Amino acid sequence: MTTILLVEDNPDDEALTLRAFKKSNLKNDVVVARDGVEALDYLFATGTYADRDVSLLPQLILLDLKIPKIEGLEVLRRIRADDRTRLLPVVILTSSKEQEDLINSYSLGANSYIRKPVDFTQFAQAVQQLGLYWLVLNELPGR
Repeated sequence: MTTILLVEDNPDDEALTLRAFKKSNLKNDVVVARDGVEALDYLFATGTYADRDVSLLPQLILLDLKIPKIEGLEVLRRIRADDRTRLLPVVILTSSKEQEDLINSYSLGANSYIRKPVDFTQFAQAVQQLGLYWLVLNELPGR
């Protein structure tokens, strides 16, 4: 079973995302990290995730930009800087409307940038399309 890493500090957005995955019949395990430190700990098997098998990486990372402790762009930079994680698909899923966030995300190697729709139906459709593309259609190297 492949895993999705959802990096999201807003409980409402987390619940909407998980509900949209369930509604879309995506059976992947979802690991939720609620801040940048927790996301990096999970990816690199450090801190509270020190016992995790570091070779089992998520198939997809959904990364919010405005998260506590270490902000999303810095998390992305660290993901791309490490040979173990540099090729992982990272989709920025954020409510940020800042053009600078969009440009910086792509400059740091994001695979996609999606603004979170406010409407649940639109949000669920976006998540369903994300899942179909990134988890079913997209091929990853070395998998």
